[in-house]
Amino acid sequence: MGEMISIPVEEYRQLRAAADELADVRTFDRAMADLASGEDELLPADMVHRLIAGETPLRVWRGYRGMTQAELASASGVNRVQISNIEAGARAGSVETLKKLAGALGLGLDDLV
Repeated sequence: MGEMISIPVEEYRQLRAAADELADVRTFDRAMADLASGEDELLPADMVHRLIAGETPLRVWRGYRGMTQAELASASGVNRVQISNIEAGARAGSVETLKKLAGALGLGLDDLV
C-alpha cells in the first residue's frame, strides 16, 4: 500500500466540498464556452415543454427556426410531404433524411431523434 496521510474529518469535508464546487465551476465554464462558440444554444421554456410533452422534435425545431415546411423542404432537399409525414408521426424518416433536415435546421441529428 502507498503512503497515507491523516487529516481531521472536518478538513476532509471542506476539501470534498471545494472539489465538488470546482467541478461545478468547470461544468459551468464548459456550458458558457459552448454557448459562446455557438455549439449550444438556450431554448425558451415553452419549446422545452412542447418537446417534453411528446410533440415531434422536427415540428418544434422547424417552428422555432421560423421555417415553413416548404422552406425546410427547399433548404434540405427533402420532399415537403415527407416532412409533413415525419412531423405527424406517420413516418419516422431515414437516418439520411433526418441528417438533411437537421443540417438545414442547424442541428445535430440527436436533436431530432
